[in-house]
Amino acid sequence: MSVDGLTHHISSRYNEDLQRLLSNVLAMGGLVERQLTRAIGGISEANEEVIVRVAQEELRVNQLEREIDEDCSRILATRSPTASDLRLILTILKTITDLERIGDEAEKIAAIAARLAGRERPRNRYRELRNLGELVIGMVHDTLDAFARHDTALALAVLRRDRIVDEEYEAIHRQSITFMMEDPRTIRRALDIMWVVRSLERIGDHSKNICEYLIYLIHGRDVRHVRIEDIERELSVHPVREPEARELGNDHGDTVPLAAAGRSGMLGAGAVRPGSGAE
Repeated sequence: MSVDGLTHHISSRYNEDLQRLLSNVLAMGGLVERQLTRAIGGISEANEEVIVRVAQEELRVNQLEREIDEDCSRILATRSPTASDLRLILTILKTITDLERIGDEAEKIAAIAARLAGRERPRNRYRELRNLGELVIGMVHDTLDAFARHDTALALAVLRRDRIVDEEYEAIHRQSITFMMEDPRTIRRALDIMWVVRSLERIGDHSKNICEYLIYLIHGRDVRHVRIEDIERELSVHPVREPEARELGNDHGDTVPLAAAGRSGMLGAGAVRPGSGAE
């Protein structure tokens, strides 16, 4: 993202300050995206080192949040920004808060992944979690891309995808409760799964928040708590068309609903249903 895309100032030092702010926000976002990717990878591939790496990156994310916060405070105190500059500073302050919280959720997922690594893995290797995780990683990636390019259409596409994440969260949540009721031996694993999908759902919400801040930055319109259809109508912007996110390929090349993928084995080994005849 270039400052010139927003505003240009006579003071080159002011331009440099704003450009440094934007660069640090995107660097922070890149770290957070990498944290999340590592954490999701740790679910499917048993690797207890994942939590160490994610925790190390969390320290850097926290440091960047403090640095950006201090830079914003300094600019507010010394430059008295107005209009688009003020919107930019406010957007950055809110964005880094959501980015830091995404990092916190990624750290939680990594900790649970390390715990799951010590247990017998299900046959489908937590396919539902991996599929939902990939969807959320895509949201975070596109959120950062939209922020970097001031792409309102892409931001709206992310807002729409949050609905899909919410639906998948509810589906996996209900499925886990069913497994626990049918076989108490799956309770510990099911609870871990529910904590992971809860973190993923929250990350989707944080991505949505950042996209709403971006729309405020570009259009000066606060779209929080406004239906996406109303946002599109008011801004006359249509979101990027995406493939059906609820359909993902299975091992045979067929398409299946995301929450239904591997429906028979999320809890895997030990999830023997009463009356199934399995010992």
